[in-house]
Amino acid sequence: MPRVFAAALALLLLPASVFAAPAASGGVKWQDWNSGLGAAGKTGRPVLVDVYTDWCGWCRRMDQDVYSRADVREYLAKNFVTVKLNAEASREAQYEGRTWTSAALANRFRVTGYPTTIFLKSDGGHLVNVPGYVPADRFLLLLRYIGEGAADRGVAFDDFVKNAASRTP
Repeated sequence: MPRVFAAALALLLLPASVFAAPAASGGVKWQDWNSGLGAAGKTGRPVLVDVYTDWCGWCRRMDQDVYSRADVREYLAKNFVTVKLNAEASREAQYEGRTWTSAALANRFRVTGYPTTIFLKSDGGHLVNVPGYVPADRFLLLLRYIGEGAADRGVAFDDFVKNAASRTP
């Protein structure tokens, strides 16, 4: 019995990442700002911009818990152009006929915390900023709200959520 207890204790002390299922191949296809906005213009899809920093723990958690989920990845792949923007980088990006650094662009969109998800129309027009970590189920509702055009039609998010709840079995 002591061996079983010691083995169980050893398993409990291992980091959770040891037990995590490997990420499925074909994760979110992230693009940089310039190529992402170009692709959105060609496809007519809205843009999801994941604004992050290298030191942000909640940004890593969004990657691990939200963007790694198959249903989120699939919805993004079918309905959005996905862009990663490092809010502290000096990489050049084109927007509104100007050249910005990634950091200045994050400031242009008034990003003050990380992660922040910015949604843009396919022509680059700003829709909304969503600050902070958003749990996967709620994030998927947000994606559907933007992706199905409910935001463009002026539907309140809370009304969209209520209608979505009534449609699910």
